[in-house]
Amino acid sequence: MELLEFIIIVIILCALIFLIYYFIRGAKGDISLARPVESRVDEYLDRRFQHMVEEWQLVSHPKLQQFKEKHYKEIENDEARLAELKKYESGMQTSLSNLEARLDTVEKELARKGSAKK
Repeated sequence: MELLEFIIIVIILCALIFLIYYFIRGAKGDISLARPVESRVDEYLDRRFQHMVEEWQLVSHPKLQQFKEKHYKEIENDEARLAELKKYESGMQTSLSNLEARLDTVEKELARKGSAKK
């Protein structure tokens, strides 16, 4: 047996030992050899699901529906007020643009009269 053959056999054995260790290590649930990564992820999510819901502050559908039913009118009123404010803002932007245009005209007129007097 040559050195190269020995190195290849050692590498293959190390890879096999690592794979066996990976599948056995910490496996409490059903780890499938046909889909090892997916089954490990499923197991992890099953164990940590409640913690993730609390951490991400997720809400279940029934609680969301209950909230919507309770606060629907208020949300609708707020959206209507917001639409009115957007409309008011648009009108104010138009008025401001008109006032700036008029101010520019007055400034040009004053500059022209000032240069005519000299």
